[in-house]
Amino acid sequence: MYLPNDGEIDPTPLIDWFHRRRVEVYLPVLRPLEHNCLWFVRYHRHTPMRRNRFGIHEPDTRYGAHRARRRPAWVLDLILLPLVGFDAQGQRLGMGGGFYDRSLAFTRQRRPRPTLIGVAHTCQEVEHLPAADWDVPLDAIVSDTQTLWPANDKEKS
Repeated sequence: MYLPNDGEIDPTPLIDWFHRRRVEVYLPVLRPLEHNCLWFVRYHRHTPMRRNRFGIHEPDTRYGAHRARRRPAWVLDLILLPLVGFDAQGQRLGMGGGFYDRSLAFTRQRRPRPTLIGVAHTCQEVEHLPAADWDVPLDAIVSDTQTLWPANDKEKS
């Protein structure tokens, strides 16, 4: 899961829905500067939060109790990613920092891996995004009007 920032679609109504079904929710946290990757920290309504260096709310990992709840991306089942842009082939454009691509680089080689679902507004779809070697494609994109499944090259709603 992620917390919305700068006009991103807000997935937070899903948090209570997941918790009622006893599904653990994790939020991305920027790792220290030298790594420029993400950790994922278990979240509940009493999790202490702080703003990271980009002003985005994230769980506060400065306290010992939350260090034990920190997980790498490869242990998660599903990751919802915010998007700036996307195409029907599953390519995504993020905010330009490469945090998700670095954190998910293992998905090009290792199985099992989390299902990667981008969340975006329909108006963010473009015809084609160029893909670099380090770009990690999405398994699905959910927008306010459609769900795309690029691997099947079919739209499902």
